[in-house]
Amino acid sequence: MGGTAVPEIRMSAPKSMFQLSGRGYPPASLNNATLVIIDAQEEYRSGVLALPGLDAALEEIATLLAAARAIGSAVVHVKHLGVPGGLLDPQGERGQHLPEVAPLPGEIVVEKRLPNAFAGTELHDRLQDIGHLDLVVCGFMTHSSVSTTVRAAKDYGYRCTLVSAACATRDLPTTDGGVISAEDMHRVEVIALADNFASVVPHARALA
Repeated sequence: MGGTAVPEIRMSAPKSMFQLSGRGYPPASLNNATLVIIDAQEEYRSGVLALPGLDAALEEIATLLAAARAIGSAVVHVKHLGVPGGLLDPQGERGQHLPEVAPLPGEIVVEKRLPNAFAGTELHDRLQDIGHLDLVVCGFMTHSSVSTTVRAAKDYGYRCTLVSAACATRDLPTTDGGVISAEDMHRVEVIALADNFASVVPHARALA
């Protein structure tokens, strides 16, 4: 007598929370969105927190910024105020905006002291004044202020479009004594945000 056949179990491809809930949304258009640039500051080029992917990300941010300015879209620059003499020193060069994407007169600048750009700031009020539901988000660092702000934006009812190539992060120590590379850290964080917090596009040109 033959044994009972065991049915083959086929695992389906995983789906994001957006796919499972049906609450995903297409990427925003800059014509109807606010561009939010997070912590594009000198610390990430020449300071202790220098990022290996900064130059490439900065080019992408500059492309987004030029496109937004060309069509008159609202732009918000988020600036982190660090500790005097320390990281992102507000009184020193490392705390200043990177000149390639520095705000022009009349553009909104929101100063923060925590990773979440909504915490203890006027960001929500300024965005409400602008009136856009959609935010196009870019900046530094992917796993920290970018991620925290995108997640908080959902709580406030905004829809974020994250431009992956316009963000960057750094190598991080792992809890078991190893190192996760900046590239891997960025990729993992972007995947996590795409699951339930942001529509993700690879490059600035995807929003053209």
